Amino acid sequence: MATDTGVTSDPRAPGLWDPETDNRLVCIDVHDETHDVKSFTLASPQGKRISFEAGQYFLFEPAIDEEENGRCYSISSSPLRSNAITVTVKRVPGGKVSNWLHDNLKPGMELPASGPMGKFNRPKAGKYLMLSGGSGITPVMAMARELADRAEPVDVIFLHAGRSPLDLLFREELSVLARRMKGLRLIFLPEVLTGDPAWPGLNGRISTALLALVVPDIADRTILCCGPAPFMAAARAISADLGVSPERYLEESFDAAVIVDLPTPAETLAVAATFKVEFVKQQKVLEVSAEQTVLSCAKKMGVRIPSSCANGICGTCKSKLVSGAVDMKHDGGIRQREIEAGFFLPCCSKPLSDLVIDR
Repeated sequence: MATDTGVTSDPRAPGLWDPETDNRLVCIDVHDETHDVKSFTLASPQGKRISFEAGQYFLFEPAIDEEENGRCYSISSSPLRSNAITVTVKRVPGGKVSNWLHDNLKPGMELPASGPMGKFNRPKAGKYLMLSGGSGITPVMAMARELADRAEPVDVIFLHAGRSPLDLLFREELSVLARRMKGLRLIFLPEVLTGDPAWPGLNGRISTALLALVVPDIADRTILCCGPAPFMAAARAISADLGVSPERYLEESFDAAVIVDLPTPAETLAVAATFKVEFVKQQKVLEVSAEQTVLSCAKKMGVRIPSSCANGICGTCKSKLVSGAVDMKHDGGIRQREIEAGFFLPCCSKPLSDLVIDR
């Protein structure tokens, strides 16, 4: 039975997914999007509803070759469909997790998962420009699907860039949405015309001249951008050139480079303390300055630690601290119960003593 608010009051109804305690999802569908992209739909094994915001992501940690392998994937489905989530994954040459998912994940299989996480969310605004490149379309696709599900008036220009017409993700679905949503205008931008030499639209890369032409009111729009790092760097610079204020330009990426903590000029006058950091499984011992993050030093010295955001957001680098203490300043990428169990995020942690890490 439903109340006036539309919320079910049936005591037999499944509960809500709890990010603090729930940690597994079961695959219920696999769908080929393009020749190298698949969408995986996953649900709670207990039938719990999953509450999330469009733009958020999950961390998946499949056991591959008896090693921990964490990767973050944005949710591409609408948050108004809370019975399950869908993530859309591109097969990356040499990518350990993406290739494993493509080759092995089938309906009925369970997968360790943490989330939802992330702060790339759509603010309230009168007009939007959604910019995406390649598989970076997934979080903004979730936003477009949410707007369609809400059936509210919108003013959205959606520009999606891809390698070729055959690589344009969700092309058919977006065209259907645009016919339903009178305020949604689509611009597809393949870089080359391989596979479709009769392509009727524009092709090439985003530029100041292009965006000024196809989005003449860009300075009045809130921009939501996701894609490869070079694509976003170009979008950020072009938007600034065309008068978009920084607070109305939002972006998301898991391609962030590892941040190396450099001392300020004042700090260079003093010698920072250094600590011994031991990685048990890899049998390596490093000297890490109190002013460096564990991850930044480990990467430079060839220690293998999976990582994505390098800012304490995604949780990909989560590791077990056997002994020692760190100064960790995370941004939501680790749960309190995990911290209490001895885990930490090397990407945003500086040593306070000698450390022993189970990696």
